[in-house]
Amino acid sequence: MKAAVCVETGSPLVIEDIPIPSPRAGEVLVHNHACGVCHTDLHVMKGEVGFPLPGVLGHEISGIVAEVGAGVTNVGPGDRVVGSFIMPCGTCENCARGMEDLCTTFFAFNRLRGTLYDGETRLHRPSGEPLSMYSMGGMAEYSVTPATSVFRLPDELDLTDTAILGCSLFTAYGAVRNVGEVRTGESVAVIAVGGVGQNIVQLSAAGGAEAVVAIDVDDDKLDLARRMGATHTINSSHTDAAEAVAEITGGRGVDVAFEALGSARTTTLAVDITREGGRAVVVGIPPAGTTLDVDLARIVRRKIQIKGSYGARARRDVPDLIRMLAAGKLDLGGVISRRVGLDEAPGTYEALDRGEILGRAVVLTGG
Repeated sequence: MKAAVCVETGSPLVIEDIPIPSPRAGEVLVHNHACGVCHTDLHVMKGEVGFPLPGVLGHEISGIVAEVGAGVTNVGPGDRVVGSFIMPCGTCENCARGMEDLCTTFFAFNRLRGTLYDGETRLHRPSGEPLSMYSMGGMAEYSVTPATSVFRLPDELDLTDTAILGCSLFTAYGAVRNVGEVRTGESVAVIAVGGVGQNIVQLSAAGGAEAVVAIDVDDDKLDLARRMGATHTINSSHTDAAEAVAEITGGRGVDVAFEALGSARTTTLAVDITREGGRAVVVGIPPAGTTLDVDLARIVRRKIQIKGSYGARARRDVPDLIRMLAAGKLDLGGVISRRVGLDEAPGTYEALDRGEILGRAVVLTGG
């Protein structure tokens, strides 16, 4: 099969021919149809997040089940499926506590070592050299993933569009519903409306937020945010965002401010525009070692909560998202601005790094 391999940091992905992997007990082999292009992959490619290389990135997949390992009963060969980037083991302490988004096994084995949960990768070069897996290694024609992270799709849902459910929408859902706890009538600000930010906008609007303020430096992204449900937009490249939010909210600030870029500057802005008793939710992944300098007295006196959000709870939240999509309550196709073949994956990541991707790009890994 073809796979886009990250050989070393600071270099473009390389398309290689590698053997099709096989699933082991409790695992599923997916013939991938599409994989979303996520900024988190760029952190690995640029060396901003430690990850063993060479490896196959990509963690937003949709496709058809090709084979299942022993003991798998939730899906079978021929099923149309979507995968979540967090692949819960289902048995660690955090999974048992209902906190699959903090699965200890996922972080220890996959994010730190690039393997599945027996400590081995399923991907190798023809020579036998192992290739690390970032989640399921979705930038390839086939992927192996634990059965806990794949979910059947109704026939009416588009297989290309739903690829971005597993990270972009999944991450936004965890932020809006589980951490930000956006309630009907509240005001929301979303700082940086890329792929995840656009989905935070539409989930906040669908959840009944009265005001949804999108903040970015790109007018095209702000126009898209309007279509996704933003009631106000602010281009912070030529407008003071904090002053503009104060004007929109009558000087109060917003109930919930989401930071979806991953920088200290924009996180500080999120805290600054949060009203007393409100929540500043940090969703964007910053380079390792990034720190935040805030006025602690203001945090205490105004009872402001600063909360981190990483993904969602796969086995509970993905079925909810599938139901919302099937009911027509969300629009994934509107978030996707570019669809390319696997051979174009290296250049698409370069375009993402230059800030040229509106919403989300999707690589059609299955042709």
